[in-house]
Amino acid sequence: MISRRTILTGAGAGAGLLLSGCDRIGDNPQFSSTLLSANDFTYKIQRSLQDRMALAPEFSPAQMSPHFRSNGNTMPESDDYAGHVEEKFAYWALDVKGMVRQPLSLSLDQLRTMPTRTQITAHNCVEGWTAIAKWHGVPLGSILRQAQVSPLANFIVFHCADDFDGAAYYESIDMVDAFHPQTILAWGMNDRMLPVENGAPLRLRVERQLGYQQAKYVMGIEAVGSLAPFGKGRGGYWEDAINYEWYAGL
Repeated sequence: MISRRTILTGAGAGAGLLLSGCDRIGDNPQFSSTLLSANDFTYKIQRSLQDRMALAPEFSPAQMSPHFRSNGNTMPESDDYAGHVEEKFAYWALDVKGMVRQPLSLSLDQLRTMPTRTQITAHNCVEGWTAIAKWHGVPLGSILRQAQVSPLANFIVFHCADDFDGAAYYESIDMVDAFHPQTILAWGMNDRMLPVENGAPLRLRVERQLGYQQAKYVMGIEAVGSLAPFGKGRGGYWEDAINYEWYAGL
């Protein structure tokens, strides 16, 4: 049986090849097809075996890391985002659209007045490092209920302000993770507003998945039936770029 960790190791190796300029293996159709089939297999197996509402470990304040590393993009390059930073996100709003009965546009102040969940959790990066931080945010399920998401929606897509070489960053999760009690859109970190380098004004925390699933700089969320229309149809930027597995469950 192919284990999720075996696949993840392969994906990490693929990332190393890409960073060194040797990314041809990721363009091999046979390699990509095999990896995607294995990803789908492990996703289905984990979903069938796991308690879908099982909680990720939470920690005490004494266990928090002295420094939470910023990773990947630390400042989106668009003029629109720079303007939001200058205005301290006073005129920014989260768009909630797609397969919902009631589309929403929620300001940062509105999100902060909604019921908040605070959790101290570990961020596990595919590169091998881990850090523990306190997150403050709105349960994603609360927003989806307010928007009256369709029962026919299968995924939530997160549209982000940052990009890599012109390719917009996006990520997605299924509806099980979307309604998990620890899945939040975090506007705060370590008892203060979320810093820009860590994804302000809003970042996803889906605590039972690896770090690259924790999309930063979230500008909008979209309920969809299929991931096919987005990027290469694999569910996220890194999944498209270097064949990271879409379901990175822990």
